[in-house]
Amino acid sequence: MAKVYTDQNVFNAFMDRMEYIFSKFDHVVVAFSGGKDSGLMLELVNLYYARRRPDAKVSVYHIDYEGNYQYTIDYVSRCMGKYPYFDYYHLCMPVSASCGVSMYQSTWMPWNPDEKDIWLKERPPGAITLENHGFDFFKVGMSDYVFQTKFGKWLHKRRGAKRTAVLVGIRAQESLNRYHAVTRDSAYRMFGKIAYSTRVYTGIYNFYPLYDWLVEDIWTANAKFGFDYNKLYDLYYLAGIPVVEMRVANPFHECGVEALKLFRAIEPNTWSRLVGRVNGANFGAIYGGTKAVGYKDISLPKGHTWKTYTEFLLNTLPSRTREIYRRKFETSLRYWLDKGGALPVRVVNELRKTDIVFERLGKPTGKRKYRSDHEVVRFAEYPDSVDLRNFRSLPSYKRMCVTIMKNDTSCRYMGFSQTKDELQKGKEAMAVWESLM
Repeated sequence: MAKVYTDQNVFNAFMDRMEYIFSKFDHVVVAFSGGKDSGLMLELVNLYYARRRPDAKVSVYHIDYEGNYQYTIDYVSRCMGKYPYFDYYHLCMPVSASCGVSMYQSTWMPWNPDEKDIWLKERPPGAITLENHGFDFFKVGMSDYVFQTKFGKWLHKRRGAKRTAVLVGIRAQESLNRYHAVTRDSAYRMFGKIAYSTRVYTGIYNFYPLYDWLVEDIWTANAKFGFDYNKLYDLYYLAGIPVVEMRVANPFHECGVEALKLFRAIEPNTWSRLVGRVNGANFGAIYGGTKAVGYKDISLPKGHTWKTYTEFLLNTLPSRTREIYRRKFETSLRYWLDKGGALPVRVVNELRKTDIVFERLGKPTGKRKYRSDHEVVRFAEYPDSVDLRNFRSLPSYKRMCVTIMKNDTSCRYMGFSQTKDELQKGKEAMAVWESLM
């Protein structure tokens, strides 16, 4: 998406986006996580709604992942039901959520009905639970990504909407994945020509109206308008965490591993329960953000190449986890050794100065559009390590090692697209297939 410069500030741009969305959709949903972005979005939607009083219905939903700081629990409690003209859905469902702290389980299940004795807290009054949900699509252990999508469809039908807009508080500044999500040029997936939108189902679209806000804009708006926010961020600030690194998420999610250690200092009682909740939580708290999990420069053990070290690390894993990595690694090997992959020309020129042997196969012939000149290269041997500035765009066994140490079963560090949990997808596919037999 090309840069567009206007005289508007991000607040006025957001309000214009609300005007457009509310004029096109009769049902607007706020996906509220309890973090700074979705919290501000809830306040801004209310500000727009209070000023304009549009005809559209507004729903707010929060997926409760059971493991949260008390500050987050208190903030969510203050927000759910805060504006009486909105409908609220506090979801405490046993779904399969990403787990970035354990080699033995790539997911964990908040509110697991078989583990009530080790739940991290009690479900709040009025929550939607396994006992009272009424969802015709729900299955215990279904992926949280699938649940959110199907819940949106269920809510769309329940509210009798013709069009539903789900507002999601992600910003391009936070990561390359999020930048790609809100700037990709996929016209067939967009609503009209709105690049910050994605089609989910017929009549249901996700919108990312905060996509161009910076973290400084978030806190400026909170201060200017006196909005309530999660006071956990104040403690993060006192702990010396840079504002761009502050996260509020499922504590076992890979994005939250580095913050696990803060539980011990901020909420020791909660921490003691977290350790007993998911395998690997204590390891994640001790070593999250260190070379032990691939967040710092890792060193090669004596007597190993990166290739042999990759094999060593694979052999330390549970068989199911090991096979996930092997499939992805073999895909990468076939891709770069047989077909070849596209690299920026400047990176190809840097490669020419190394002793790595590769063929230059010319310009890419596919339909993908690149922002700079690219060239397809095919390696004679898969590189062991690539000591170039752009090593993140190049394949190597060292990247495989870092991927394993990051517990990155989706292999995003190696350039694979972010996926839902693959094991859970397989189970759900089999369940669907069996139901048709």
